[in-house]
Amino acid sequence: MKQYRKIFIVMLTSLLVLSGCSLPGLGGGTDDPIRITSLDTSESQIMAHIVRLMIEHDSDGELNPTIINNLGASTLQHNAVLNGDANMSAIRYSGTEMTGPLEQEPINDPELAMETAKEIFSERFDQIYFDSYGFDNSYAFMVTKETAEEYDLVTTSDLEEYKDELRFGVDTTWLNRPGDGYDGFTEHYGFSFGSISPMQIGLVYDALDTGSLEVALGYTSDGRIAAYDLVVLEDDKQFFPPYDAAPLATKELLDEYPELMDTMDKLDGIITTDVMQQLNYEADGQGKEPAIVAEEFLEANHYFENPESEDQS
Repeated sequence: MKQYRKIFIVMLTSLLVLSGCSLPGLGGGTDDPIRITSLDTSESQIMAHIVRLMIEHDSDGELNPTIINNLGASTLQHNAVLNGDANMSAIRYSGTEMTGPLEQEPINDPELAMETAKEIFSERFDQIYFDSYGFDNSYAFMVTKETAEEYDLVTTSDLEEYKDELRFGVDTTWLNRPGDGYDGFTEHYGFSFGSISPMQIGLVYDALDTGSLEVALGYTSDGRIAAYDLVVLEDDKQFFPPYDAAPLATKELLDEYPELMDTMDKLDGIITTDVMQQLNYEADGQGKEPAIVAEEFLEANHYFENPESEDQS
């Protein structure tokens, strides 16, 4: 019963954010000056706590941001900021933003995608899209080491020969994504899958690990890649656009608290994809709370007080 109640509350939160209504304690009625959105993934929640803790640390505890947690999609984050329920997002992905809220065609050049996103967020929404944290959370096909060796799989193109033999599992939302979804993939690579199972992203790794699938579409920064010793296939035809991870804030918030710019600049390029995989594994594989993962990471790096000299691992 508690599980269903939690699901109901998350769904209600999402619906209210979408409709522009403010939840109690959020939006216009809150006294919290900084309200940070987070998705329902461990990665997003870890980064939300990293941003929160950095702001608290740099302000000597004078600023205590609130995290609006468990939003189910980037569109919900976008609407929450537009509606005034939030004024920051801990993590947004360039590829997702381009084809989603920004309504642009996918851009495969990472630098151009980032610069385009920055320009549109600034001009259209009065928001600052910061530089990347340093890691990319792109889509990628992955297999177990045993499958890679058995079928001599190195690149995504290698899958074509076995497209009717292997079982594929993909994120449900990917099937209908415009531009960089399944339709775009089949056109770009020139083949489709004989057996394809759409499922929640968290389940594809377990299905791969248990042998229910041979190939899964996952995320490059997911901690289960290392935990399950998976092989990530090269996107040799460069279909998937970059999904560089970066925070976002409204210009209004930054005008009111200009010191936040210095704090956010400290987070520029400080987390590699391998490091993010490890942080995600601590949450998803070892069961640590995202807040604890974030705190331990920042303590180990001394809150990046001198980022040029700190060990960033």
